[in-house]
Amino acid sequence: MTTRRKFLTTAGVGAAATLASPAIVKAQAPIKWRMQTYAGGALGEHVTKPMVDFVNSAANGEMEIELFYADQIVPTGELFQALQRGTIDAVHSDDDSMASPTPLRQFGGYFPFATKHILDVPVLFNQYGLADIWRDEYAKVGVQWISSAGQDPCNFNTKKEIKSVADLDGLKLYTFPTAGRFLAKFGVVPVNIPYADAEVAVQTGELDGMAWSGITEDYTVGWANVTDYFLTNNISGAWIGSWFVNQRQWADLPDHLKQLVMAATDASHTYRNQWYWGGEARLRARGDKLELRTVPADEWAEVENAAKEFWTEIAAEGEIEAKIVGIFREYNEVINKAGPPYTNG
Repeated sequence: MTTRRKFLTTAGVGAAATLASPAIVKAQAPIKWRMQTYAGGALGEHVTKPMVDFVNSAANGEMEIELFYADQIVPTGELFQALQRGTIDAVHSDDDSMASPTPLRQFGGYFPFATKHILDVPVLFNQYGLADIWRDEYAKVGVQWISSAGQDPCNFNTKKEIKSVADLDGLKLYTFPTAGRFLAKFGVVPVNIPYADAEVAVQTGELDGMAWSGITEDYTVGWANVTDYFLTNNISGAWIGSWFVNQRQWADLPDHLKQLVMAATDASHTYRNQWYWGGEARLRARGDKLELRTVPADEWAEVENAAKEFWTEIAAEGEIEAKIVGIFREYNEVINKAGPPYTNG
């Protein structure tokens, strides 16, 4: 027969044992994102993968990003739609290549002569207001813009020599949509093919070369192996590219992981800055695959003046376009008055 004293004693031991036992907590599955970049594998190792590696190593198992390179899940021109519907969770691309359905499309990639150096891009976004415009415009279409940064200039690597503006006439070049629209004014024939096919297209004669990158990429991705000349004149001093996330995925991400993603993105910007800046100088000075050519500055001024007319055409297309062109004009006025090293000479 159980006495009151015995019952209380037994119950107390049981309760103490329960409190002393370690709780069994089921580990929460990590948040998983699929990210696709505009870049192929060789280039993506430098321009996108550092951000992904940063997140995956620092997230303490709470988050994993799986990286896919150019066209691996969807063609680059379909990246925006895939991001919007959640087929992929994050994207690294320029607005132009991914066919952004916003007025910002033609300003991503290489908008002619908007920049002179890689650091112009973060300055334009963080000091001149482009970040607010990008964030607001993408919010309207259900995509979270998180950051933009600069990369290399838009030079020409070709099979044929370019020694004058007239030599551009008839060249079949792999380039960005807006850059191609501008270069068509000088007789260039823009050719739209998948990124991975560009090298073979030069070998077969379908392309005469590329107006896509600086010399660092030409060597990194193998284009220096199939072209002969590099034109030191460019039509833009820095590519403008961004990092985007599916709006729902970003909203659902805990704040500390949002901070991690932003820190990783900023760190990757810093890495690219030095990788490109050093690479452009080293390969011009010591590279042995591409012969350098330069159109005289007074003649290249014809191309620069045509860009001013192009800006006016774009500004007339809408309020946002006019606002962005106005920012480019303001910034260029500042750096032109400042002189070297902000300008090219």
